Parts: sequence; C-alpha cells; structure tokens
Amino acid sequence: MRLKENPSWDRIERGRMRIWYDAATGKQVRYGATLAKRFRKLGHEYVFTTREHPDTVSLAKALGEEPIVIGRYDPSSFHSRLRESANRMLGLLKLFESQTPDIAIAHQSIELCRIAFGLDVPIILTADTPHAEAANRLTVPLARRLVISEAIPRSFYKQFGAREVVHFRGVDEVAWVRDVKPLEDLAFEKPLIVVRQLETRASYAADQNDETLKLADELSLIGTVLFLSRYAKPKNCRVVSMNSFVDSVRLVRSADLVVSAGGTISREAALQGVPSVVISRLGDTYVNRYLAKKGFPIFFADPSRIVQIAKKYMNKSFTVAKKLDQFQNPIDIIENGAETVTHET
Repeated sequence: MRLKENPSWDRIERGRMRIWYDAATGKQVRYGATLAKRFRKLGHEYVFTTREHPDTVSLAKALGEEPIVIGRYDPSSFHSRLRESANRMLGLLKLFESQTPDIAIAHQSIELCRIAFGLDVPIILTADTPHAEAANRLTVPLARRLVISEAIPRSFYKQFGAREVVHFRGVDEVAWVRDVKPLEDLAFEKPLIVVRQLETRASYAADQNDETLKLADELSLIGTVLFLSRYAKPKNCRVVSMNSFVDSVRLVRSADLVVSAGGTISREAALQGVPSVVISRLGDTYVNRYLAKKGFPIFFADPSRIVQIAKKYMNKSFTVAKKLDQFQNPIDIIENGAETVTHET
C-alpha cells in the first residue's frame, strides 16, 4: 500500500504521527522511555507497549512511564516461549484493530516486527547484539531501516537481510546516560562492586556457564559486592542483594567497579566513567571493543583473574565527559528516520 492511499496520510501531512514502540526487556524500556520524551515533545502520539518481565514494568514505573502491558515472559521451554510470543502477537493485533500506527520502532522486538510487517507499517530497528542470532533472523529482514552503532559493520546485518543500514557515532546507551544522577540513599561501604548476573534464560546464553555468583563471592573479599540477580536472590551472606527494584544506571554511577557478562550495564558504567569488567565471551562484542578503543573504561578478563583485575581498576578515576560529548545521540537519528520513512512511497 502506498502511504498516500493510507487513511493516516492526512495526519502525517499535518506533522503528527502515531508512533508505536514495543519493549520486551529492561534496556528496551529505557530506550522506549527516552524516545517517548522526544516524540511527545514534538506533538506525536506515542503508543508504548511492553510485556510482563522481571526487568520491564518496575523500570517503566521508575522512569515515569505507564506502558500498555500485553503478554508475559516465560522462558521455561521452547514451547512456552513460542506460545507466549503467539499469544502476545494476538494481543498486540487486537490493540491496533481500530487504528494502526504510522510507524513502528523497536530494539528488535520480535512481536512488534511481525505485527507491524503484517499491517504494512514501516519499521525502524536498533540492534547491537550480534550473538542474538534468532532475534536477528526474525526482525532484521522485516525492517525498513536499521539504526546501529558505527562499531558494527553494515555487512554484518546485511547477511540477515537488512534493507537499509544507518550508522551513528556512539552506542545505544548514549541516549540515556547523559546527566544521570547517582542514587542518594545507598548506604554501602566502599569500595562498592556491582555484579550483574548473566541472563541465563536468554536463548543466546543457553550454552553458557554462569560464573557471576562465584565471582561475586570472590570479590566480596576486597569490597562490598551488590549482586543484581535475574530471577533468584543469592544465598551467600557475604554478597548483598536488593530487596526491591533499583535503577541500575543510577546505581552503577555510585559504584567503584562493575562486573558482568558484558551486556548493557557494562556500557552504561563505562560511559559514566565507572570501570567495567566483562568476563564472558558474549561480552566480546563490536560495541564493547569500540568503547574500549575510544578510551572508555571497559575491560575484558578471564574469570580466573577477576580479583587481580578488580584490584587494578576499581580505585582508578576515569574522566569521560569530553569523549561522551563526541558521540551522537541515536534518538536524533531515529527521529530523522521516522520523519523520512513515513513520507516514503
């Protein structure tokens, strides 16, 4: 369907779009909340959806958002994953029975891509996880435009069928780490080491051995360890865990060191000048190596050397403000892309 034959064309011509963002994980909620501020300020209608997940609803509330919750996360088996995804697609389809969006945006939400593609709604995707092969296969070919860090070669996503790839200077997390304020009510003894558990139930981590709790125990001998668990609290009395939700971006701002398998929290820490140690091959990614080369304090270590590496970096001071200022905000690139894509025929 050509856009000029679409009932929403008059609305687009008046400069007002109906934009749909779907968030399946905590990072995606943070991305969605940041985009919400921008698009609402511009006068657009913003439909924000998410699913029940340990990292979504609480974070959205903390960020002042109340997304529409449709579906839930159940990674207990292949059957449960597929069933919940199918049920969620039906729920999202029902949401848009009376009026479809003008554009759909996501950080590789599989359900958004399937629904938007089926409704002939153009899709803009962000992506930065090369090892998430299933998500790459199921989302990238359906997108009108892919907005990615210059760290990732265009050819990588072209192999998955990407139609148009737009680079930006920086990484996704730049969109929300600027001007982050540390948590004021933390009462932990210094040095504070934050350890983030591996996302053990993600499909891409199915064959990974989670060593984070063991490492947290070792690190507790040289500092206060705050363990951010995914599903169950640690039973080790030397490791501290939170009894309620905590904003991890603000938390790491107050930390002396962050240790993780190498996901979003590693980059959020490094972009704020907090040394971050990546201990998994899953963390040896284009975007992490890119930040290291740019001089941000993100380091790579074998788990067997974690205490040695921690002692080396956790008392060091890193100034990154000028480096951060040289990066582009991906929100700007997505905004420009949304305006362009909706006017394409």
